[in-house]
Amino acid sequence: MPREAIAIASDHAGFEVKEALKKLLLEAGYDVADLGTDDLESVDYPDFADAMAKALADGGAARGVLICGTGIGISIAANRHRHIRAARCCDATDARLAREHNDANVLVLGSRTSGPETASDCVRMFLDTGFEGGRHQRRIDKMS
Repeated sequence: MPREAIAIASDHAGFEVKEALKKLLLEAGYDVADLGTDDLESVDYPDFADAMAKALADGGAARGVLICGTGIGISIAANRHRHIRAARCCDATDARLAREHNDANVLVLGSRTSGPETASDCVRMFLDTGFEGGRHQRRIDKMS
């Protein structure tokens, strides 16, 4: 059975968290599509939200993780794409509910607002939780 591909991207503020989470994903057995950035030099987060949208639309990954300083800007940019349901999560409960109730396909984290343990917990929960469907499906249908 092929391994699931997870796309991951960040701006410069999220670069170090991205690198740590990429390692976690690889160790967990996922294929990782690293969409950048590749260092700490200042970049614009909408470019990486757009790269995530393209990766999910093209089938390069089924789900993704985006990181910027607060997670706010990159989540706004990602959610401009109709096929993206990006959820900025601050803890594992947020990540679980984003999957169960909203079928979020992109987890968004803030590198300046979540510590490394919280970010790792969020990623694990996001990837381990399925969508409940049912009454939530009609809401998802209205957004997609």
